[in-house]
Amino acid sequence: MSFDLAVCAEMVFTDLDIVERVRRISDLGFAVEIWSFADKDTDALAATGAKFSSMTGYLHGDLYDPDGAREVVRTAQEAVKAAEVLGVPRLVVHPGELVNGQAARPRQRVTGDMWLAALRGLEALGELGADAGVTFCLENLNTIVDHPGVPLARAKDTLALIEGVGHPNVKMMLDLYHAQIGEGNLVELVRRAGPAIGEIQVADVPGRCEPGTGEIHYPAIAKALRDSGYRGTVGMEAYASGDSVAALEAFRAAFTLP
Repeated sequence: MSFDLAVCAEMVFTDLDIVERVRRISDLGFAVEIWSFADKDTDALAATGAKFSSMTGYLHGDLYDPDGAREVVRTAQEAVKAAEVLGVPRLVVHPGELVNGQAARPRQRVTGDMWLAALRGLEALGELGADAGVTFCLENLNTIVDHPGVPLARAKDTLALIEGVGHPNVKMMLDLYHAQIGEGNLVELVRRAGPAIGEIQVADVPGRCEPGTGEIHYPAIAKALRDSGYRGTVGMEAYASGDSVAALEAFRAAFTLP
């Protein structure tokens, strides 16, 4: 079997402009993930005919702060409009806003008020998603290498939030690259997350390149996903270690099971 496979256009074919990257990924038989919609010509992307899997679902704000959560929801309304143009079914949010990959407002301590603000913000996103026919996916992050200072970012925290909200339009963007750096035990994490998963993202560790370049045995992850009943999208949010076409084929091979 093969999962529905997607590739992040921000990280491969980097010698091409974003529209051509999308075309190349689509021509190779993959759906496409993008990051922010605000810096892109969504009409030009839509004209490629590509199938889009996910994109960033807000512009500003921190879910862990009441005012910040309201800003996430406000700017998510703009994301919903862009998603309609592209046919994107899943919109990605983070516990805290990222600027060039770093926490916009770093926090080193988590409080009960932060948990409550995040829950209320996700509930509001769920209602927005239900009205628009999209699912908001909260992504887990690692705070050791890539995103220091983002609270509520571990996979176990984002999973707790998703289960606490309990809304069909709020799921988890389970990023296994981030989870491996921060927590490990990926097969059990996949089993535990189960129906809370909206989409899976993968890259190998270290280096954040395609499966097969690091320490994660992704065929075992693929088997665990299959055995747990997951039939959704797996997205390669990874750099190519060399040739982009070869990287995409290695990704496809890792997630194609007999």
